[in-house]
Amino acid sequence: MVNRRQSPLVKIGNQTLGANSPVLVQSMTNTPTEDPVATANQVRDLHLAGSEIVRVTVNTKEAAQAIPKIVSLLEKMDMEVPIVGDFHYNGHLLLREYPDCARLLAKYRINPGNVGRGDRHDNNFKDMIEAALKFDKPVRIGVNWGSLDQDLLASMMDENSRLPQPLEAHAVLIEAIVESAIQSARLAQKYGMKEDKLVLSAKVSEVPDLIKVYEELAKRCHYALHLGLTEAGMGNKGVVSTTAALSVLLMKGIGDTIRCSLTPRPGASRTEEVEVCQQILQAIGMRSFTPKVTACPGCGRTTSTVFQELAQEIERHLAENRRLWQEKYEGVEDLNVAVMGCIVNGPGESKHANIGISLPGTGEEPRAPIYIDGEYVTTLSGPALTSDFIKMVNEYVERRYARIATAESVQRLSPLNKRFQ
Repeated sequence: MVNRRQSPLVKIGNQTLGANSPVLVQSMTNTPTEDPVATANQVRDLHLAGSEIVRVTVNTKEAAQAIPKIVSLLEKMDMEVPIVGDFHYNGHLLLREYPDCARLLAKYRINPGNVGRGDRHDNNFKDMIEAALKFDKPVRIGVNWGSLDQDLLASMMDENSRLPQPLEAHAVLIEAIVESAIQSARLAQKYGMKEDKLVLSAKVSEVPDLIKVYEELAKRCHYALHLGLTEAGMGNKGVVSTTAALSVLLMKGIGDTIRCSLTPRPGASRTEEVEVCQQILQAIGMRSFTPKVTACPGCGRTTSTVFQELAQEIERHLAENRRLWQEKYEGVEDLNVAVMGCIVNGPGESKHANIGISLPGTGEEPRAPIYIDGEYVTTLSGPALTSDFIKMVNEYVERRYARIATAESVQRLSPLNKRFQ
């Protein structure tokens, strides 16, 4: 069990982060916020996929004007999800000129490197903090090394150059990222923000740097922390880099919310970043979101594709039934189904799962023993093997996790198909 770093409890809409609360999954839309229908639909999709907080860009007056419509559409879809406004450059103006936007957002994200320079920096930053105070909103101070406060960085570089043994420029950059976050949070507190209204993030795009930055933040402050590897990239590279960075930090007890900033493939669903976050948290044992399939990779003993096809079919079946099962069955997200390909590890892995099947490898007798809660129960074979095993999985779920579905839980299922065109 990971000992979580203790941070203040921060309320963001209907969600709570920090202290002993579960690590929350966040995501961000990539639709034009000026299009409230497209944005509300994507927020819906992200939320249904498991995003507990969703951030939207608020960069123009049209985007600010669209926030009330987006919130209204989500209410009609029965989607209760906190919407965070992402502000850069002109956030002080938008929050002042569009009070409905400021009032309806659940949180503001402020990048201290993009609020102006010189005197304008502190004045603009103060305006945004005052809006948060007026509408009782928490703030995420989100530093990014791609848009770091250049005045702060220049000052620290100058100071470093005067040292008897100056640090390398990269080390000063990392220190500037940490200092920017902490100094900005302290400035927000100077203007009246409470510690339990502040969340910090300090994002970089290299795994070792991210770990170093957050380790330093965790040592130097008690604010709640949002984790994310910025510009993680596409496909396997983005998934692996994010998983490597976030897993190390989470296992150290660092982090209260996470996001996987994947570059989606053209036309691909935005929800992949949510699924990756859930899988990270589930893999390291911090949260459970969906039943899982344990399947062997295959080897020379498994020349048949039957176990691969069955594993894929079980994955599909669990995914399709996940939401319905979670409404009906308490704890079903912890279900573990094993689909193994030969006698070497098949029986052992199947015994460790809630329910498992050990398919025959090359040259083995064409029979598949079934294990439930560690005990052998029967053997399947023949052309109906897949459907027979799925039926057994369904029966196990109903028997192991059954609870009476309330009228309220059944009613909650009906809005899930709502979508605005």
